[in-house]
Amino acid sequence: MTLYDFTVKDTQGNNVSLADYRGKVLLIVNTATRCGLTPQYEELQAMYDKYAEQGFEILDFPCNQFREQAPESSEEIAQVCQMKFGTKFKIFDKIDVNGAHTAPLYAYLKTQKTEDQGNHTFKDLLLKLASLGEKREGSDIKWNFTKFLINRNGEVVERFAPSVKPSEIESDIQALL
Repeated sequence: MTLYDFTVKDTQGNNVSLADYRGKVLLIVNTATRCGLTPQYEELQAMYDKYAEQGFEILDFPCNQFREQAPESSEEIAQVCQMKFGTKFKIFDKIDVNGAHTAPLYAYLKTQKTEDQGNHTFKDLLLKLASLGEKREGSDIKWNFTKFLINRNGEVVERFAPSVKPSEIESDIQALL
């Protein structure tokens, strides 16, 4: 099984094959519109603007599992992101990234890279504290804005902690482009 074997839903409920992204460098992110990390949308859009013509795509999967910080419908989330942050990259249907209803794509991603890489800062400690009481497995997504970087062959090359800003992984993206 590879990344390209998965089909996901867009905000209108239509099936989208990830095979459509074959040959692209991907950043797959679970997001939320009411999180302290939501301003990362600005940097994500700046990265998309800068590298989309070179074959870079961002795949945004809203998730309401972390303190219910994405309560809107998928369509409303897409509208908020477009209006507030000017997003042009693809926003998909809201999913679960952990637990019994984990989206198959995220179950796969978590087997490919089990631990977050990047800066482990005071913010990470706060995120860990905020999630106390929520049962987590070792490979589980810890919070909103965990990022998976995928090369042009569909291989997961890195997983970044929520507090790692998109600009901090720009050199990793450039290396794959």
